[in-house]
Amino acid sequence: MTTVSATSVAAESRARAESFLRTGVQSLGRAAVLSVSAVPGVVVPIVAALFVGAASMAAFDGGDFGSLLSLCGAGVVGVVSAGLFVRRSADWTRSQLSRWYGVRLPAVYGARPALELDARGHWWTGYSYHRSRFVAQLVQLMHWAFRDRTTRGEMLWLILNPAAVIVMFGPIAALVVGGVGFALTAPFDGPMYGDVGTSRTSTLISLAIGLVIAGVGVLFIRFAVRAHADLARRVLDPEGRASRQQLTRRVAELTETRADAVGNQAAELRRIERDLHDGAQARLVAIGMTLGTIEHLMDTDPTAARELLSEARQSSVKALQELRDLVRGIHPPVLAERGLGDAVRVLALDSALPTEVCVSLPDRPPAPIEAAAYFSICELMANAAKHSGADNVWVDILYRAGTLRITVTDDGHGVADPTRGSGLRGIERRLGTFDGVLAIDSTSGGPTTITLELPCELSSPRTSTSSEKG
Repeated sequence: MTTVSATSVAAESRARAESFLRTGVQSLGRAAVLSVSAVPGVVVPIVAALFVGAASMAAFDGGDFGSLLSLCGAGVVGVVSAGLFVRRSADWTRSQLSRWYGVRLPAVYGARPALELDARGHWWTGYSYHRSRFVAQLVQLMHWAFRDRTTRGEMLWLILNPAAVIVMFGPIAALVVGGVGFALTAPFDGPMYGDVGTSRTSTLISLAIGLVIAGVGVLFIRFAVRAHADLARRVLDPEGRASRQQLTRRVAELTETRADAVGNQAAELRRIERDLHDGAQARLVAIGMTLGTIEHLMDTDPTAARELLSEARQSSVKALQELRDLVRGIHPPVLAERGLGDAVRVLALDSALPTEVCVSLPDRPPAPIEAAAYFSICELMANAAKHSGADNVWVDILYRAGTLRITVTDDGHGVADPTRGSGLRGIERRLGTFDGVLAIDSTSGGPTTITLELPCELSSPRTSTSSEKG
């Protein structure tokens, strides 16, 4: 009889809290990095313009002409300084999106026509004539920059980035800093709540309020970082080239996994054919020949006929067992009848290592997902028994937010490497057919934790949570 495991529920709650804290801290770090990266593109041009303007005003001792000249000089210096950061700021944002989210925003620039010198000594920019080569290059650059869509997006991003940082991260930073500051200063303040109780109670209440305020900020920071990334993608990739590239890569991945699935299916059919031919079929042929011999010996040598009947019966038992083993290798009956949880528990009972299985499934996944998960767990448990040197194995099967998540952990010496054998690579290919992923956490000295995630939908809301040892 299955019982709810309080330990597994507590472990799951602790894991959720750790995941929330880890994600919050990671998002805070990313927000800080994005905020710092947005500063130079705005601060440097403004500081440079103010410096040039002040220096010009001092040099010309004021006056209308001096003021106009100072204003023009400050504007030119500010624009030039900002121009130096246009591409740097965009490239830096692209690199962060690629590193953090795997989103690669292509930077595709239009071609700039070459300058042409005519017979009169004038330079043709592709748009207009100029006597000075420098002026022609400057005009061509400005004209090209404002016509090129990618460059326009980069210039727009230089302006929008600081504004987005202030709007998206400012309120959250105020919540986090204010909440932490309120919590840290609570022990030094006097009683704040009158009749609530003692000074200690008041301090605890202040600490709780401060932590709640900071927690709200941590809760929303990851959404703000995601919104900032989405804004960057829309501005720097207005034509959606990244989405098309991702779609192309996805089609290539699906083509590869489909080919792997077809190849695996063909190999499995050949294995079944070979096992039938060399095993059960050979025994059945031998039984047929034995029965023919018995038919001729029934009247002449009944004793020999009875001995052959005994051999035929034993051969039929062995043939039946071989057929059962073959069927179990194709699709275990317990998996079809009882589902993934019970099938893994039976697997744990036959395992060479003590295995604890924890299952929390609202209902059964689709049959192909169940089969892929079952045989992947079989492979991982066999690897743990053969290669890890472990004493215990833990298998956790959970369904959360539309994803079947399976974790297989052993206390062996670690260093699981997919490049050393075909087992883990085979699991990756098996999961890839269903958009699943495999993650390995295995350091020298252990433990080894291998996580499988398969997106799927279940059939009903009935919940079954249990934990057993095998």
